[in-house]
Amino acid sequence: MVLIAESGSTKCDWLLYAHGGEFIDRYKSMGFNPYFHDAKRVEHELNTHKDLAKLQDRVTHLLFFGAGCSSLSLNERVYSGLSKVFKNAHIKVDHDLSAAAFATYNGAPAISCILGTGSNSCFFDGNNIRKEVPSLAYILGDEGSGSFYGKKLLAAFFYKQLPQNMMEAFEQEYPSMDKDQLIEKVYRTNSANVFLASFMPFVVRFKSEAIVSGWIKEGIDLFLQNQVVCYPEHKSVPIHFVGSIASILRSPLEEALSDYDMKLGEIIAQPAEALAGYVFRHIIHQMDRK
Repeated sequence: MVLIAESGSTKCDWLLYAHGGEFIDRYKSMGFNPYFHDAKRVEHELNTHKDLAKLQDRVTHLLFFGAGCSSLSLNERVYSGLSKVFKNAHIKVDHDLSAAAFATYNGAPAISCILGTGSNSCFFDGNNIRKEVPSLAYILGDEGSGSFYGKKLLAAFFYKQLPQNMMEAFEQEYPSMDKDQLIEKVYRTNSANVFLASFMPFVVRFKSEAIVSGWIKEGIDLFLQNQVVCYPEHKSVPIHFVGSIASILRSPLEEALSDYDMKLGEIIAQPAEALAGYVFRHIIHQMDRK
């Protein structure tokens, strides 16, 4: 059996297939990011996941594409945890940018972007993936992402800059939120980016408010300026997007790309299935030869 995982920092989609490519089942788990989760955490979470734990001895090929899996040392943390659970599997760990590039590839070169808990981009021509600039994560970067908008909301709340209706709604929905809790969650615990992105449903609920629509425009503009315009091909190839935030913000994305004279390609909220299609067309046979 072939197990394909597409993981952000918040959640992970797992798709199970027969070796010939026939779909069997789908599972969800927390997301695994080697910046925040070590091998022991990966192993523990998988062993306690009632559905995935049952597959331990049956999976022969496991392909994990995850946020933060951007170097051999980081990938090893995830690989080590996976290998202790799926002991009979050939395991490949790769970056979520690869997943974005593969899921959106339609035979033509393109720039593929991630807008989810975090944000990132790459250029893929069908053979090579190229990055022009790094992602600087939720403190210095992740423009246009869920964590970016979460920071905007929390700062505006504590600075008392929200309109009255939003202030009251926030206090009702998050009655225990105070500065001490904020500092603890953001500066002293793991997965601060996930905590920040968890406020995105509240942001979306008030997206018609002037202050929120301003944040959205700012986030998208910063993302395009920093993560897309840097590619020499940005006006000649489609700009694809994957991730929940890209799907939610489709209309302002379309407007912004038009303003920049760039062409919108596909927007895929959950790219796992499209990724699996690419895996079976291009990758599984390579693993079999090794």
